[in-house]
Amino acid sequence: MPDASAPLVQVEGLTKRFTVRSGRRTRQLRALDGVGFALRRGETLGLVGESGCGKSTLARTLLMLERPDGGTVRFDGTDPFALRGKELLDFRRRVQMVFQDPYDSLNARMTAGEIIAEPWRTHRGMYATSRDRAARVRELLHLVGLRPSDAERHPQEFSGGQRQRIGIARALALAPDVVVCDEPVSALDLSVQAQVLNLLAELQRELGVSYVFISHDLSVVRHVADRVAVMYLGRIVESGTTEQVFDRPRHPYTAALLSAAPSLDRSARANRVVLEGEIPSPLEPPSGCRFRSRCWKATDVCAVEAPPLHRDGSGHGAECHHPLVAEPEALAEAR
Repeated sequence: MPDASAPLVQVEGLTKRFTVRSGRRTRQLRALDGVGFALRRGETLGLVGESGCGKSTLARTLLMLERPDGGTVRFDGTDPFALRGKELLDFRRRVQMVFQDPYDSLNARMTAGEIIAEPWRTHRGMYATSRDRAARVRELLHLVGLRPSDAERHPQEFSGGQRQRIGIARALALAPDVVVCDEPVSALDLSVQAQVLNLLAELQRELGVSYVFISHDLSVVRHVADRVAVMYLGRIVESGTTEQVFDRPRHPYTAALLSAAPSLDRSARANRVVLEGEIPSPLEPPSGCRFRSRCWKATDVCAVEAPPLHRDGSGHGAECHHPLVAEPEALAEAR
């Protein structure tokens, strides 16, 4: 029996580069550059960061849609990239995905029942007979709050929230251990977002599934995540429990992200951090600390040395030469 206290997924030093050609010039884009984190059973890890920071590449690597150039991925202690044949097929069952757009991620020519049952065409041993498959489809529809009769309807007959429920049912069809949720509610109305998020939480409590939850919406991440990892230009610059990261940020970039979130609090608006400049190109990241060109705490050492990881006894860590110590004083310094 697996050790319940051990990480289900352990990632260390993960790197992934893409070759970019412009005319005769060839350059390397560092999508992931030394990423590391752990995911435990029944836990939700929120991944946040601006577009282009590497969140989607990390998700595709976890799904084995991309092979890393370096580092290690361990799933229950096993390297999935070393698996072949049936062992690899069995592993793919254990990690599934819920996509961002419920309108584009479902085949309009298929019924809801056919969409949910589609993974079993590859994993044939799970439900051998059509009767077994039909029964399990009805169970999954009920599990996500839809009616058994909805199995005969097509995606265009459902609302956006209902379509995302079908996508969730499809992801659960193979009884995965980990579900990667890539902006799963960003295309939905606010009222529907809450319904889908509550459904994901209920399913986690009932099934014990782990989530990697990717989102640019910090309020959503705060609502669903147990732990949060903040990414910037291919690196995780801060990680910790949701309370630690949101209430006591240690990296200046995290503080700036949180400060940019809409708020009715006058003091929060008064202490808002305004970053200058644009995000550097991942093709030519700054030397030393990648955030230094936009950071109000940058000094000479930030330009020549990669920042060390400062981690406290609780596991809250930040890669920074000058980590923030206290709030709101540290934010006031940035104004």
